[in-house]
Amino acid sequence: MTVFRALLASCTITGLITISPFVFAKKESDNLLTAIQKQWVGQKAPAFKLQDQQGQWHQLSQYKGQWVVLYFYPKDNSPGCTQEANQFKALYPQFIKNNAVVLGVSLDDVKSHQKFSEKLNLPFPILADDQHKLAKLFGIVRNLGFTQIAKRESFLIDPKGTIVYHYTSVDTQTHAVQVLQDIQKFSQ
Repeated sequence: MTVFRALLASCTITGLITISPFVFAKKESDNLLTAIQKQWVGQKAPAFKLQDQQGQWHQLSQYKGQWVVLYFYPKDNSPGCTQEANQFKALYPQFIKNNAVVLGVSLDDVKSHQKFSEKLNLPFPILADDQHKLAKLFGIVRNLGFTQIAKRESFLIDPKGTIVYHYTSVDTQTHAVQVLQDIQKFSQ
């Protein structure tokens, strides 16, 4: 038991402090979340070679000198993923102005990505990680019964190829704005 827990337990028992176990559990989960985010920050982004919705190959190395937004999403055509893709689409010209490329990634195949991209008229590549290699490298594959999906997480990679931010809690309505603001902040 940590010193903090021991102190908390003794104070709670003696009636000096009253604290909800939920609040304490939330604090611990926040600390764990912060630790997971920091695991990648400052690390070189793993190399990858994946096909986009047009069948073209993309490698991290071809984006050296640019910011890379590598956003993982669970499934093509799902409501949250559609909303998130549309948010990045709306702001895409601003990402370009800020020397950034946006790369969506899911475990769906090229054919699924092609339909999803055409339906939304996406101006950026969405990469097919149908072998789950990149998602496994990042540790974000999630089991859902008999199928697997990528967790909704993103990585901001600087022009030198270093991960500067790991977004583990993504709001599909505001995420694109947040990432764009972070690129602008880190670029100063």
